[in-house]
Amino acid sequence: MNLLDLPLVSTVLDAAYRALMGLSDLLEPVAGGAAAAAAVVLLTLAVRALLVPVGVSQAKAERDRARLAPRLAELERRHRDDPQKLQRATLDLYAEEGTTPFAGCLPMLAQAPVVGVVYALFLHAEIAGHGNALLGHTLFGAPLGSSLVGAVGAGAVPTVVVAAVVVLAIALVGELTRRSSLPGGRLALPRTTHGADTVPSLPGGAALSGAGLQNALGVLQFVTAVIACFVPLAAGLYLLVTVTWTLVQRLVLRRRYPFEAVA
Repeated sequence: MNLLDLPLVSTVLDAAYRALMGLSDLLEPVAGGAAAAAAVVLLTLAVRALLVPVGVSQAKAERDRARLAPRLAELERRHRDDPQKLQRATLDLYAEEGTTPFAGCLPMLAQAPVVGVVYALFLHAEIAGHGNALLGHTLFGAPLGSSLVGAVGAGAVPTVVVAAVVVLAIALVGELTRRSSLPGGRLALPRTTHGADTVPSLPGGAALSGAGLQNALGVLQFVTAVIACFVPLAAGLYLLVTVTWTLVQRLVLRRRYPFEAVA
């Protein structure tokens, strides 16, 4: 069964297609052949603008996690031999402070359907039973429906260059975002009795070392760049704009909601 044949999916994609085509037509006198790419950029900016309140809550959540780090580390030290008790105590502390260990994840989750729609629009030759004119649009000569991996396989050098620049830009912004997520470039973490830097334990009772946490954050940031290698260029462009927005928003909100100093 083709998922695109489902009435709800077909209706949503057709509406998104017509909206994106209409926006592309409006931008064509200014953007020329890159009108559809400019439309994707504007779509991304509109989505992120709607999610600004969520970004504020994310900044507050990051500040709360840094503020609670010493108390969470103390819970980990006190209950390290009883993971279940540690989990309960950790969740109780978050509830007491009016936050959760997973606060701030909504921006990524909220954008998933939008990325999925952009992916589908630049992947299929037909949308809701009619031809997909979006596939005829390009960015610097690279078709918006092509991917880096597909272009490499086809030997399409111009497309490889454009797609590679987008992927590398995503990776660069991801690294800058990872560094900006730590106060002063490095989170000051409490010390355990063994002298190793630690961070609050996960709900399962496992703890990550300071270096391990930074490595994990780095991997997560670069996952977006890896995904961009396989999705259509239009979806990669969406990802580039959204990660750039995330970086700029983080820098602005960090001034508004700075991390408290952690001894």
